Amino acid sequence: MTRHSPRTAKLHDLASARAGDKGDTASIAVIADTREAYAAIKAQLTPERLRAEFPDRFRGPVRRYELPALLALNFVAERALDGGVNASLNLDAHGKALSYLLLGMEIELPGG
Repeated sequence: MTRHSPRTAKLHDLASARAGDKGDTASIAVIADTREAYAAIKAQLTPERLRAEFPDRFRGPVRRYELPALLALNFVAERALDGGVNASLNLDAHGKALSYLLLGMEIELPGG
């Protein structure tokens, strides 16, 4: 029996994202294109993974809310914006910049 390695895809090939910010808290919604993509994204895109992949960006608590009827996950990340847009010297501290980071992550696809 031949074992196939999982295929991977960039998250931007499977989903879109919307983001917002309020002070130093970012809200990032990841909306899957299909139910199959939602299942793979839901299994792999966790608060722990976000913190592991972007430790310098996600410094505070990260909560995930599941919205299965919309095929979406919403992440609320505290202390993720260098003190907030008005307080930061970083020119790209808006929540939308974080959504682009997430969309560049790789997700394993079932059925290699």
